[in-house]
Amino acid sequence: MTGFFHEHVALTALNTLGIVAHARRLAVLRDEAQLPTLLADGDFCHGPRLILGGGSNLLITQPEVNASVLQLATQGIQLVADDGHHVLIDVAGGEPWHRTVRHTLEQGWYGLENLSLIPGTVGASPIQNIGAYGVEVQDRLHSLRALSLPEGKMHVFSRDDCQFGYRDSLFKQQAGRWLVLSVRLSLSRQPGALTLYGDIRQALEQDGIAQPTPLDVSNAVMRIRQAKLPDPATLGNAGSFFKNPVVDAQHAARLLADHPDLPHYPQADGQVKLAAGWLIDRAGWKGRRLGPAGVHDRQALVLVNHGGATGADILALASAIQAAVWAHYAVTLEREPVTV
Repeated sequence: MTGFFHEHVALTALNTLGIVAHARRLAVLRDEAQLPTLLADGDFCHGPRLILGGGSNLLITQPEVNASVLQLATQGIQLVADDGHHVLIDVAGGEPWHRTVRHTLEQGWYGLENLSLIPGTVGASPIQNIGAYGVEVQDRLHSLRALSLPEGKMHVFSRDDCQFGYRDSLFKQQAGRWLVLSVRLSLSRQPGALTLYGDIRQALEQDGIAQPTPLDVSNAVMRIRQAKLPDPATLGNAGSFFKNPVVDAQHAARLLADHPDLPHYPQADGQVKLAAGWLIDRAGWKGRRLGPAGVHDRQALVLVNHGGATGADILALASAIQAAVWAHYAVTLEREPVTV
């Protein structure tokens, strides 16, 4: 609609891989008061569409995205309940995730510190069920509000309704249907610290911190991520490009017999999660390039745009890595970013 959607808009700055592309039309939703205007747009509601948050989990494969693109940019964090032990907060879907994490720590609301410095927005966090260092967003989510775009109806989802899995949810499975407008998080006022992962313990030990606070954990996670992961502002990337694969116990046992140093994590269902970065590194791809697309030299899970890479270049590199890991270990790697 005139004045809301704009035609032929560059998307290069709206995806952290820095892929050069344009949207046929794009609008930015900054206030839920704009929803009636959005829902009155038949092209958006019933045609092809793409919902953007921070563009940090996105691979655009064509120079022209023939869809209506909506960037969610709503803001706001509101305390809705506080019993002295736990709080419930409502966070608008367009709020940057890391800014939200740091704000909660400033307020004395704990539980998100292990998820520090993850790029993207709050509204995207349950779609991907983001996770790091022993915590997933499902562990802290109470409920969320999402708009069904084909029907124009608002729904409230409990945590169980979201059908969370490893980097998965109902909203990812039904991509394009749901616009996550706000997320309600359940956080603690008790300052516990989850330091199960060796990287975090090592970072804290280096700082001489024996009894870490949640803020200490957040700071440690930030340093770890900054040391391993490139800044998208200087080197285009979409963070971890592959999920950590999960295999059956027998397959894991065979791999560990040959590779006892393979990082592995037994799961509650008897399967075993493997470290995709280790597999890619040992298959010989860490630091390698195929033209302008490459694998980061400090973290093999991250594919980078050295300048001028297209979505096709990134896909070709990803396919070569998947083939190599399969050839070496008979393990299938699944791509993590949404491919458009």
